[in-house]
Amino acid sequence: MSGGIDVVFLGTGGSLPTKERGLPSVALRRNGELIIFDCGEGTQRQMMHAGLGFNRPTTILISHLHGDHILGLPGLLQTMSSLARDKPLDLYGPKDLSKFLDLIYKPLGYPANYQVRVRELGPGDEVDRGEYVIKTTPAKHDILCLAYAVAEKDRPGRFHPEKAKRLGVPEGPLWGELQHGKPVKVERRMVQPDEVLDASRPGLKVVYAIDTRPAETVKELAKDADLLIHDGGFTEDRRPKAQEYYHSTGREAAQLAKSAGAKRLALVHISAVTRDDSVLLREARRVFRQTIVPQDFQVLTLKQLR
Repeated sequence: MSGGIDVVFLGTGGSLPTKERGLPSVALRRNGELIIFDCGEGTQRQMMHAGLGFNRPTTILISHLHGDHILGLPGLLQTMSSLARDKPLDLYGPKDLSKFLDLIYKPLGYPANYQVRVRELGPGDEVDRGEYVIKTTPAKHDILCLAYAVAEKDRPGRFHPEKAKRLGVPEGPLWGELQHGKPVKVERRMVQPDEVLDASRPGLKVVYAIDTRPAETVKELAKDADLLIHDGGFTEDRRPKAQEYYHSTGREAAQLAKSAGAKRLALVHISAVTRDDSVLLREARRVFRQTIVPQDFQVLTLKQLR
């Protein structure tokens, strides 16, 4: 199980790249795996700059089929092929993601040296990935847009060898059974896991909701999240524009994070017009103190409770 997640903000800008901010993409580095939310143009360059590597287990989650969130895919997949990637890549996204890839790769040809495993998801779908679950919910945009949660499963509580010995459980396979939550028989009695294990420890939960107005569905998904990464690139004086384009102000995102009980909030999809991050940050922090406006390549490390 993971001891933490590194959140690497690859592209924090809106639909137009700026000198300071690339197009949307955020990577989670967990147990040697990369889980990447969205893939704006130039994502492979950002990954190279961040030193993330191109041949590790990788899962990509696409929120929706607007160009600034998906047009980096062909370049990234081609770069991985050029660098002789040999591991399969898992790609999830909304309806018509497969159609988009077919249009690109009919003339180009799919990468020959590794498999791209595509699965289309709908709102409310869940994918069990072993140690964690990917959950989806509808965001509030002008086309189908998915918000995602990457939620680690609870870990078993800490095992106490001295308690097991005291109860007469010999060291070896029976200890493993108890650590996996299974009772074991010692002589004439059953030893229960809770006699030698502390309470289970919750895993980490990261929620990504971009290109969205504040939505009850997102609030529910973000309940008690360790980190909510939310669209929030407009200042309050431009709220009418945020509403017109189905985006959120930083303050609106902060209100949602607070009501969801999230521990931290990161504002992304920063409008090219928003030149002064301090205004955005100030407006959001008046509502929710644990807010950041990350820069490209900033890394935020989330640690699990011991």
